[in-house]
Amino acid sequence: MQTKNQKALTIAALFGYITAQHIGTQKAEYHPNMSLGKCTTSGGCTKESKSVTMDANWRWLHNIGGYTNCYDGNSWSNTYCPDPDTCSANCALDGVPAGDWPSVYGVQTSGDDLSLGFVTKNGETGGMNVGSRTYMMDDAYNYEMFMLKNQEFTFDVDVSNMPCGVNGALYFVEMPKDGGKSASAANQAGAQYGTGYCDA
Repeated sequence: MQTKNQKALTIAALFGYITAQHIGTQKAEYHPNMSLGKCTTSGGCTKESKSVTMDANWRWLHNIGGYTNCYDGNSWSNTYCPDPDTCSANCALDGVPAGDWPSVYGVQTSGDDLSLGFVTKNGETGGMNVGSRTYMMDDAYNYEMFMLKNQEFTFDVDVSNMPCGVNGALYFVEMPKDGGKSASAANQAGAQYGTGYCDA
């Protein structure tokens, strides 16, 4: 059970929603490393090794056991996704391999830095990806939860090269630590695959 002081860190350039929560097997899952500094008044600061995962909304969503997109262009597939329940039964979220982070999504990490590109052209397919949303992970299967009561959280965000009209944000949002996996037997993917986004 989460309290109002417990939040998951979200770094985003756009917003979205996804319903399918099966795990695809076409691509390997990879979480880029990112460090997090934790400081106390008496013990100084230490760096903890963490990682980030890609939100489910930006992942390849396809039919289970196949390669057909469940969402194409601006609409859901009539075959696989005539309604949310059928879509969840028919479709799977796939992994994001190491090479896809920079080449497909425009996301790179270095130490405690995370860079998000806005529009990324895939050199292999010629397709375009717009925006991204990532979450900090505590371990391979759970989001990092920040207990903010009587704590301070500091960060720098460089938006000096951001185009006019683009929303780039680093923010907290209340989400289940496991991405909702324990709350629903239908959710096989969980936080590892970026599920559970909830915001108004």
